[in-house]
Amino acid sequence: MMTHRKTVAALVLTGIALLFGVAGSLLLWRVPEARAAADAAARAAPDAAAYGWGYAAAAVATALSALGAGYAVANVGTAAVGAITEKPELFGRMLILVGLAEGIAIYGLIVSILILERLT
Repeated sequence: MMTHRKTVAALVLTGIALLFGVAGSLLLWRVPEARAAADAAARAAPDAAAYGWGYAAAAVATALSALGAGYAVANVGTAAVGAITEKPELFGRMLILVGLAEGIAIYGLIVSILILERLT
């Protein structure tokens, strides 16, 4: 039962990170027609609050996805070591599972890069 709670906690952290990333990118997204006018207005007087929220969203997306990935790798790695000690031929499969858990951090990093790209 405790493992189920850990899995749910890791999924919740990842979901929160992705929600912050999507929210940050939606704050900066504009339709193409309005974008030219918004760019001209931004050159005249940049909106500091939008940049602040964008940087905060990128930081939260990266931080929470890294925390979720670390938590997932810790749990998967522990199980992998236990499985490999009993059946050494499972090494390749367990390596793939640990890599999948590490992919959570990469997804958060990609979201934050997309947010930062919108800021420039």
